[in-house]
Amino acid sequence: MRRKDREIKDFNNMLEILSACDCCRLGLIDNGLAYIVPLNFGYKETNGRLELFFHGAAEGKKIELIKAQNTVSFEMDRKHQLLVGESPCSYSYLYQSIMGEGEIKLLNDFEEKTQGMDVIMSRFSDEQSWEYPRGMIEKMEVIKLAVTKWSCKENK
Repeated sequence: MRRKDREIKDFNNMLEILSACDCCRLGLIDNGLAYIVPLNFGYKETNGRLELFFHGAAEGKKIELIKAQNTVSFEMDRKHQLLVGESPCSYSYLYQSIMGEGEIKLLNDFEEKTQGMDVIMSRFSDEQSWEYPRGMIEKMEVIKLAVTKWSCKENK
């Protein structure tokens, strides 16, 4: 990270920023090029290990690319505000951002998928556990990203 003065190292502060983000962009590789897809997400932290969860249709480019690779990059950002300066070079932008990488996989069995969906749904509701129609869960993909490295940056 070039701007070490903007790096956030406190794990709890990093989690706080992650919690306030509403979109996670996955960076996948497609024929040597970046394929970036924005997704809603849920997350779980256990003993300092972070896992992100996503869901979607069981077919499509995103799923094909995930099946073809086991590592991805991701990015999140929030708190955007332009700071107007007196000259073009004195303008700035306030933000908080997260970047990272990890091991990605499609969850296969009903129990794993419902647990992943519970993590996602707990971000949007006070409920911690849901009843899911088996047919609906079987038709969707639930994706787990085990984060292996991540960093957080802020321009206040």
